[in-house]
Amino acid sequence: MSTVTFDTLELVEKLKTAGFAQEQAEAVVRVIADAQQELVTREYLDHALKRECASQLGPIRTELAVLKWMMGVVIGGLVALIIKSFFA
Repeated sequence: MSTVTFDTLELVEKLKTAGFAQEQAEAVVRVIADAQQELVTREYLDHALKRECASQLGPIRTELAVLKWMMGVVIGGLVALIIKSFFA
């Protein structure tokens, strides 16, 4: 995945300056550092989405082919009915 580097000691000091206790500041920094392990890069996400779309593409193409065929039959039937009504 991805990590964003930052100076943890500096952040602890800034939090202490803002009024956090030493233990609280360190806990906040640990939570932020742990959360960074779960970050996802845009490249990873794009790759995962392309892989997922590729796996779903076959069934979608099949369904579209069936729908095109069915629409052709329906339109052909309507045209036949219209022609029949004018020339009957």
